[in-house]
Amino acid sequence: MTASTASREGSFLSTGRGRITLALLCAVTFLDVVDGSIVNVALPTIRTHLGFSVQNLQWVVSGYLITYGGFLLLGGRAGDQLGRRRLLIAGTALFAASSLACGLADSQGLLVGGRLAQGFGAAMMSPAALSILTTTFQGSDRHKALGVWAGISGLAAAVGVFFGGLLTQDFGWRWVFFVNLPLCALVLLGAFQMLKSDHGRSMPGGFDAVGAVLVTAGMLLLIFTLVKAPDEGWGAGRTIGGLAASAVLMAAFVFNEQRRAHPLVPMSIFRIKGLAAADVTQVIAWAGFYSMFFFVTLYMQNVLGYSQLRTGISYLPVTVGIGFGSTVATKMFVRTGTRPIIVSGALLAAGGILWLSRIPADGTYLGNLLAPLVLMAAGLGLLYAGVQTAANAGVPEDQAGLAAALITASFQLGSALGLAVFSGIATSRTSDLLAAHTPPSEALTAGFQRALLVGALCLVAAGAIALRASNTRGEPAATPEIQQNPQPSYGPA
Repeated sequence: MTASTASREGSFLSTGRGRITLALLCAVTFLDVVDGSIVNVALPTIRTHLGFSVQNLQWVVSGYLITYGGFLLLGGRAGDQLGRRRLLIAGTALFAASSLACGLADSQGLLVGGRLAQGFGAAMMSPAALSILTTTFQGSDRHKALGVWAGISGLAAAVGVFFGGLLTQDFGWRWVFFVNLPLCALVLLGAFQMLKSDHGRSMPGGFDAVGAVLVTAGMLLLIFTLVKAPDEGWGAGRTIGGLAASAVLMAAFVFNEQRRAHPLVPMSIFRIKGLAAADVTQVIAWAGFYSMFFFVTLYMQNVLGYSQLRTGISYLPVTVGIGFGSTVATKMFVRTGTRPIIVSGALLAAGGILWLSRIPADGTYLGNLLAPLVLMAAGLGLLYAGVQTAANAGVPEDQAGLAAALITASFQLGSALGLAVFSGIATSRTSDLLAAHTPPSEALTAGFQRALLVGALCLVAAGAIALRASNTRGEPAATPEIQQNPQPSYGPA
């Protein structure tokens, strides 16, 4: 049964094949997001076993973020032009091979190299899967599918912390990488069995190699500079020079794209109503969300003395809150549109993080963490589902991969930016208090409080920006290409 046939008899999503297809695509985003958080809890053990210095240990996390964020735009556009299923399969195969290399690593260089390769694989997988989703499911099915995708993405961050603690404590740190292998095998099998083969779209002017080099170099340098900024200092020559060079590369990229008849990234995509606002909302919101997870995890382990496993278990209620928020968002889109969902989610999450900013040095999980974490999680579910839907509304099918890459790149950029800026804020506050002979636990907590307060303000700002995002209610995107060819490019064979 084809997707168009299913739409005449009922929704494709309501069929068994449609639900399996959605589960397959959601498994991809689960893999990509969980790998950014599952390693965090294992870092102390990795440091001991492989002899990392504190400074070099950050590359186990940063290496993944840099290549993931740096190659996203190239990966998204390559999927449009070379074939999305093809990119999904290639990226998943690379992700599996590099996960195996990380798990077997017996040196620092091999582990960091494997993490860099993992990020490159994820940069191919994620936009390919999201663009397949948006071109396979139409109308209200698309909004339901995007709501599930967003919920799984949000859940993955919290689930990663839980499984990171469980696997590290009971099986060893190598299993945070080995666990990817069976999931990758399922994705590859499902991609061959469930997704229709495609060959992309050849461009009359050929592949924009200059644009590809400029945008990839600019993104890589930007994220690398942000990751290193807390160590180097924001006023350091390397930081200023890196940001300036990245800006020059991105300006050269825009100039190149405007002069080419067939650019890698058509600037016309930013004229789609609400897309730019949704992407900016994502950047600002995830600056607050990602840093919140980071600081609360450090608070549990370094101040409250939680074990790795107990820290992971503490995030389980967060998964419930995220699932609740994304489910409510999916049901409300048709009635209210996406904009009220995004704004409500941002304000709800801001309230939760503001509550967390009042954590004391002698706090308890039930008294100081549980309620604000669940409140924040519900807001995250609402916001993320709304942003994903708004960012993909009205996008022509031949640019679906690019739109998917843009919203995913916004997630990565926001995460790197938030961690870089807010860790500097927390460290500065803690250092000042330590210099004044404040007890270490109180100084650490005060630093976390300051960073979380600024994170809450970020969510308020994200809600304000979201007021300019599109307010789609579930109607199909009416693009000439889809009207001329109502059969989606991707669907069951």
